Amino acid sequence: MATVEVRDLRVPAWRGGFGRLWSAAVLSSFGDALRGAALPLLAATLTDEPMLIASVTACGYLPWIIFGLLGGAVADRVDQRRAMWSVDAVRGVLVAGFAAAVALGHASIALLIALAFALTTLQTLFDNASTALLPALVDREALGSANARLMTGQRVAGGLLAAPVVPVLLAAGSAVPFTVDALTFLAAAALVASLRGGASAREPRPAGSTLRREIAAGLGALWRDRALRGLCVATAVCNIGMGALIATIVLLVTDWLDAGTVGYAAVMTAYTVGSLVGGVANRWIVGRLGRVRGVLLAGGVQIGALVVMGSVRDLTALGASMAVFGLMGMVWNVNTTTLMQERSPADMLGRVSSAFRTLAVAGAPVGALLGGAVATLWGLNAPPLLAAVFFVLSVAALIPALKPDVSVVEPDDGVTTAHVKP
Repeated sequence: MATVEVRDLRVPAWRGGFGRLWSAAVLSSFGDALRGAALPLLAATLTDEPMLIASVTACGYLPWIIFGLLGGAVADRVDQRRAMWSVDAVRGVLVAGFAAAVALGHASIALLIALAFALTTLQTLFDNASTALLPALVDREALGSANARLMTGQRVAGGLLAAPVVPVLLAAGSAVPFTVDALTFLAAAALVASLRGGASAREPRPAGSTLRREIAAGLGALWRDRALRGLCVATAVCNIGMGALIATIVLLVTDWLDAGTVGYAAVMTAYTVGSLVGGVANRWIVGRLGRVRGVLLAGGVQIGALVVMGSVRDLTALGASMAVFGLMGMVWNVNTTTLMQERSPADMLGRVSSAFRTLAVAGAPVGALLGGAVATLWGLNAPPLLAAVFFVLSVAALIPALKPDVSVVEPDDGVTTAHVKP
């Protein structure tokens, strides 16, 4: 087998389309974090029924399962830039209306559930259109850096900047966080609308083409690509473990470790900081391993971090393991997204992306239920150990993606070896 040395130093330019898309994504993440923190608090003031409160969160998953594939098919049919700013404008109006209802004392659990369902339904189109639009705004060789910068910026805005602002806004009034969220949606819509270009030329659809057939074609393209198929299965399996961890991490910290809300805040901050480091370290990791092997490394290290979480009864150990978990989670997310963009047919990227996301998201609510069950039966430290088992299965699912007939994708920086079949 012949090998070719490739060196690539391409990074996305901040000026022009990418800078505006990055700014829009960061603004939206800031607003989403405000809304995400304020909604459970508002729900808790409206009812003390755990199932009703949990239903608000559940509606954040349900539209992906119902409409995810449809959102991808639509994203491949329309001008993605126009779809994104239109969706953000509608979401801004919806949240503004909800803020008015809260301010006037008309909030209810039913209204919260309706809002969560509507926003996530619109997100199925927005996220798939965004994934499909990025390759039209940056060079192919810079996709990895672009995704890392997008995800890191979103994590800074949502994980670090929004958290200390929430109590201040809530002190000003329960409707204020939602008002600010509405403004971020509208500002993001204006930024995306100002983009020039980015609308990829599309060939006319074949006669008799239907959304059902186009969705099936997207699923087929995902399944036929060994690397993407392995990544999709691996992500779906590990998301079962993630669901179990996310649903019970607050109990692990506050009850099992008896660290209280301060300890919980410290642990989640450690996770966010680790994610930011992962956004920076990704280029170094991919430069030495390639994208698929970088994801494999991330999953393997996360298994060790989960074992520490569930077996070492110490807050410092938990914080350190969460930081490592966040670092490797960022490496996983950046490279799975980039591989989708690099390996999918350009005119099918929305559908491949939606198929990937829909299958991956489906595991999270299942994992949440499993996490609650094992915590009840075997103790509050059992969910991280359960998650570790699913991550082992996830890493095993990645092995077929490493076979020789799957080419290694060149990274953004450093030296890599591209395998060429003889």
